Amino acid sequence: MSIGQSSSEEIPEEGATTRLRLPDRAPEAQPGATSYVESATEHETVFHASSVSVNYGEKRALDDVSMEIGKHRATAFIGPSGCGKSTFLRCLNRMNDSIPSFKLGGELRYHGHDLYGSEANRVEVRRRIGMVFQKPNPFAKSIYDNIAWAAKNLGMKDNLDDRVERALRSAALWDEVKDRLKASALGLSGGQQQRLCIARAIAIEPDVILLDEPASALDPIATAAIEDLIHALKSEYTIVIVTHNMQQAMRVADKTAFFSLDDTRTGTLIEFDQTDKLFSRPQDKRTEAYITGQFG
Repeated sequence: MSIGQSSSEEIPEEGATTRLRLPDRAPEAQPGATSYVESATEHETVFHASSVSVNYGEKRALDDVSMEIGKHRATAFIGPSGCGKSTFLRCLNRMNDSIPSFKLGGELRYHGHDLYGSEANRVEVRRRIGMVFQKPNPFAKSIYDNIAWAAKNLGMKDNLDDRVERALRSAALWDEVKDRLKASALGLSGGQQQRLCIARAIAIEPDVILLDEPASALDPIATAAIEDLIHALKSEYTIVIVTHNMQQAMRVADKTAFFSLDDTRTGTLIEFDQTDKLFSRPQDKRTEAYITGQFG
């Protein structure tokens, strides 16, 4: 299932079994890890990417991405348009699978499991790794049904009212909508709709929430609400966000990855570091040029 997506979502039949299980501990560090890899002793590793590449047919869109993303942290991807940051984000929950020409090279692991291996169940992957898109996309249903729909289809029917309330509270939306849960979600403001989509993801108990430019279409007040929400949510979830707004990355992210284009116009990871260090003391001249506004 693609959490946060509308009519094209995949939902298993009730009672369907899944095969992806979390390990009891973080995986051992992979041999040959690059300097972008963070020690699992500092933060449990959720994603481990090793030399990941993406092709669309003959076109190489992304090349040689290696990094680790830690648990209960907010990680931002920044970089110019077309550099592969959203492509890589979508790899993290197999959102690119629907593109016939898509091919992933290298290895991408989630809690030690090969996300693209034969044992990975795509529906379960997308339940555990939710996604919220740039443009809010609530279903043409009530506020309540937007939150309850996926949970019901996944067999999570016990205490459904409590589940809906918890999700809306977690998304800092409950107090604004508790008296109109049966009203159409399409009547909410843009910022409220985006928080509703986040609540919809939370309702089915994910481990990770992916955010693809979640505030780009919102006004400053709604943007601030989303950023406050990211800070609140990372105590319970691992957050990965793509943003064109470098100030936003500085405000919300613990670590930031800078993607750019190489000489062949292929997206690649240039630098990945603690956010304050990347913005104040970048190690690569290309990072410095981007954050100082020399291109992008």
